[in-house]
Amino acid sequence: MLLYRVLPVFIVIPASLSAILYEGRVPSGSLDPASLDSSADPFLTAVRGSEDASYYTSAVTDAIAPTPLWDVDEETISVMIDNSSVFLPGGSNPQNGFRRTELIAEQDGSATTLYSLMEIGTTAFHFSIMADTDKPLNYDHEYQIVFIEPSDGTHVFGIVLGTPFNTDASDEEAHSIRVLAHDSSILFETTFTESVWHNFAVLVDWSALTLQAYYSVDADDLAEVSDVIPNTGVSSGSAGQGDFHFGVLKVRRPNSRVIRPLINDEQLPLPDPSDPSHQSDVVHYGIQEGTTEGLFYSGVFVEDLEDGLTTS
Repeated sequence: MLLYRVLPVFIVIPASLSAILYEGRVPSGSLDPASLDSSADPFLTAVRGSEDASYYTSAVTDAIAPTPLWDVDEETISVMIDNSSVFLPGGSNPQNGFRRTELIAEQDGSATTLYSLMEIGTTAFHFSIMADTDKPLNYDHEYQIVFIEPSDGTHVFGIVLGTPFNTDASDEEAHSIRVLAHDSSILFETTFTESVWHNFAVLVDWSALTLQAYYSVDADDLAEVSDVIPNTGVSSGSAGQGDFHFGVLKVRRPNSRVIRPLINDEQLPLPDPSDPSHQSDVVHYGIQEGTTEGLFYSGVFVEDLEDGLTTS
């Protein structure tokens, strides 16, 4: 529950007058398979399964127009997972408990280059998300779809869908899209309706360690939907900076009765009920159905808030 405001409301401006610190709105026709497969700016594409990046991520603007919120020429990006989407960080130790495909903001071939640009002062992280009805999610699972991840593996903030891991949720709760703070408290939630763009701006004050959320649908101007709240527990300084991810990360379903899928004719490791370490190791153990699932993204950019928040 939001009980108080700790900072004044940010000034909002109708046009893009603030400095763009990171631009992920790729012009139409420029997001080709070669750039994705080579992790060319503005996206690092290393977090994926065994196939090339262009297998999991593609431009689909001809079929799905980007969010109408911004008057810019940009691609609509499809991000999908299937049973091959097992990430091997560093080429080993496969994350069998997850299925994940993510794009990471980068500049000059590096995600960390952006830290000193977009993770100081007060900045707004913009992104728009639409359901892919041809690749539906399984809301019995939790999906972590947008987040900033420091080196300790926590999240400065996160956008999630589905049933939180190891909890029960009503169908209504599972089908809500939620903005989470570092401590997993909810800043804002709303039903993840299909066939519309859900537009977000998450405002991060890297000095005062606070968050605020703005939201709209389709062409509606972004509007304040949360107070400015303390981002409890988040680290300050360089320890709190991290990579800006967006995509699809599907967490294991711990108590599923589905049959285990196979990868290369090998069954994936299941948690051993008698081994507490298996139960807590969400990353490496668990059941996944192996289905093809996805989301659409557009309107991804980061702006400085010195001159106010751009709302349309």
